[in-house]
Amino acid sequence: MMSRGGTRVVRSVMGQMGPRLFSTATGNGSVTGVMRTNAGLIGSEKAVVTWWIRSSPIGARNASTMTLGEKVQQQDQKEEATGSSGAAAGGQKGKEVVSYWGVQPRKVTKEDGSEWKWQCFRPWETYQADLSIDLKKHHTPTTFLDKFAYWTVKSLRFPTDVFFQRRYGCRAMMLETVAAVPGMVGGMLLHCKSLRRFEPSGGWIKTLLEEAENERMHLMTFMEVSKPRWYERALVFTVQGIFFNAYFLAYLASPKLAHRIVGYLEEEAIHSYTEFLKELDKGTIENVKAPAIAIDYWRLPADSTLRDVVMVVRADEAHHRDVNHFASDIHYQGLELKDSPAPIGYH
Repeated sequence: MMSRGGTRVVRSVMGQMGPRLFSTATGNGSVTGVMRTNAGLIGSEKAVVTWWIRSSPIGARNASTMTLGEKVQQQDQKEEATGSSGAAAGGQKGKEVVSYWGVQPRKVTKEDGSEWKWQCFRPWETYQADLSIDLKKHHTPTTFLDKFAYWTVKSLRFPTDVFFQRRYGCRAMMLETVAAVPGMVGGMLLHCKSLRRFEPSGGWIKTLLEEAENERMHLMTFMEVSKPRWYERALVFTVQGIFFNAYFLAYLASPKLAHRIVGYLEEEAIHSYTEFLKELDKGTIENVKAPAIAIDYWRLPADSTLRDVVMVVRADEAHHRDVNHFASDIHYQGLELKDSPAPIGYH
């Protein structure tokens, strides 16, 4: 019998003719009450409360049968085990969450059998960046919308240059907080459009969300290299709030304009990372060891440096440049994105 406050489960203790226990399992798996239907329990005075959660169309995910004492003992053992291993994992692992719902993260290992320590991405999401991509490609603005997009981006570069000067580590960090927004906004709006129209997206939802996730991983990487000051964090709040809403409205009004703006933003990102590399080569910025998260995400050699990281990030930006200019061109030709297969996994 199912109730709104919990799941009532009935299981016989002594068989079909023996006494029955009615137990109420709450949402977190605890037993809130026990009722005896016969004169008493037969056997030991210690009541063994047993419940059976069976997978069914209306039931929980996993089938499990255990005594209350066993469950408490297993929970304590898990807490002791995770408490000792959490510190060794460098804060990447905390205590395991014991949940009624049976949703437990599976253990992931690397190819060499060692434990995978990153929770924000998995081994099958890693890749080797294509460094052979043409970095000098440029879309020459011809139409009014193209020129508007081009000069809008150029006007944003001036205050950025004034604020960050030649602190390219902090500049890259700020740039990625903005660059990760368009893919999420575009993917969200295409998702809603696909639902409204009962039609596929041609893979573009996945492509744009991949772009947003890739840009976010850039940020996670540069956070290991450059620690933001309090006023830079405050600036992120302000810029993200303004840019998110402005890009949201721009995409609703004209997707071809929105994608063209992102294409030009990525061209500026390529330029910024090229200047970053020049400073590293001159020794102005120390070429420190690459963060561990970058080595795993881009499958870099173990002895990689910050310069190697900037190289692969710049290549990613070049791929995002191509995808967004391509998306804008599709709209300029009077088509919708779903009419052309999306370049999923292009970066």
